[in-house]
Amino acid sequence: MVDAGPDLAVPPRRDARRWRAVEAVLAAGLRYDGRDGCGCGKDPKPRPRTSAQVRRLLRAADRAGVARDRALTLEDASDAYR
Repeated sequence: MVDAGPDLAVPPRRDARRWRAVEAVLAAGLRYDGRDGCGCGKDPKPRPRTSAQVRRLLRAADRAGVARDRALTLEDASDAYR
C-alpha cells in the first residue's frame, strides 16, 4: 500500500488508462496533495489523468531536458519548454 495523498480522485476500477497514470505519478515519487485539511487552503497540484497524458509529458520532458518527475507536475507538455 502507498499513501497517494488526500487529493487522489480514485479512478473507476476498470479504467486502466487512468490507473496507469496514477501508477506513473506514484512511481516518480509524487503524491496527490495540495489542499489543507479543510480543502480551502491550497489548490491541488496538476497531475496527468490518463496514460496518454503521461506519455506526452514524458516525451516533452526528454526533449526539453526537464526531469521526468518534474514533467509530471506540469499542466501541459508545452510548459516543459519554458
